[in-house]
Amino acid sequence: MEKNLEGKKVAILVADGFEQVELTEPRRALDEAGAQTSIVSPADGRVKGWQHTEWGDAFPVDVPLADADAGDYDALLLPGGVMNPDKLRGMPEAQKFVKAFFDDGKPVASICHGPWTLIDAGVAAGRRMTSYHSIQADLKNAGVQWVDEQVVVDQGLVTSRKPEDIPAFNEKMIEEFAEGRHEPREAAAASSAQGPQR
Repeated sequence: MEKNLEGKKVAILVADGFEQVELTEPRRALDEAGAQTSIVSPADGRVKGWQHTEWGDAFPVDVPLADADAGDYDALLLPGGVMNPDKLRGMPEAQKFVKAFFDDGKPVASICHGPWTLIDAGVAAGRRMTSYHSIQADLKNAGVQWVDEQVVVDQGLVTSRKPEDIPAFNEKMIEEFAEGRHEPREAAAASSAQGPQR
């Protein structure tokens, strides 16, 4: 698989309190693969990372969430941390932004607590996913087939458990982002129900 992301635009959706390394390392990998990355956030001007047990660095917000259009991007990255997805999942505009990527069959990568946001966006049910171990019950209750694996790929959705999984996460994320759109889930289900197309 050619891993060249030249010309691809990737949105990185975060609120204050994202796990810093889960943004910086995947973003570096995307940039090195040729992607154009943009931090999208409800935060005003700058958004603050979290490093293990204390506040980390502040990063400039490229596009305010209120002005962001999922149609402008080819893929979505959702870093984790506890505070970040817990804030995003309660914001209708964040839910709408995330759901639009799934509706269009665009690839999404989410790590650690990031999948929390997928539950509230209504896109988690029926997926095979992993996450930080402490939110596995939330995902299972939302209809997810949760597995304890380093990285899981399900129809364009890449998930991983924790910062130690980042190398494997980055590799699969770049593969899926390079592959591009997948058939949206509903369309895929309808197509298989009709049987093979001739």
